[in-house]
Amino acid sequence: MKVNVIGSHLCTDTLYALVKLKDKKIEVEFEDISSSFPSLKAFLKARENNPIYNNVKKNGGIGIPFFTLEDGTRTFELDEVLKKIMED
Repeated sequence: MKVNVIGSHLCTDTLYALVKLKDKKIEVEFEDISSSFPSLKAFLKARENNPIYNNVKKNGGIGIPFFTLEDGTRTFELDEVLKKIMED
């Protein structure tokens, strides 16, 4: 199963997630919001319009890494991603 990861190469949580996914040989599409203006623009639009970010914004967070699986699952939790992929 392919995983889309929105994050930053400057974020330790994002880097950790990318390493874990690579170790599990999971195909990753990485959108680096720190090095790509189109990725940053898409992220900001999603962050402003998607209710999944409400608690993140309320608590002063950024909301990365953010994972989207091929089945439509969206989450901030790497463990949830790994568990779901291992079940498939």
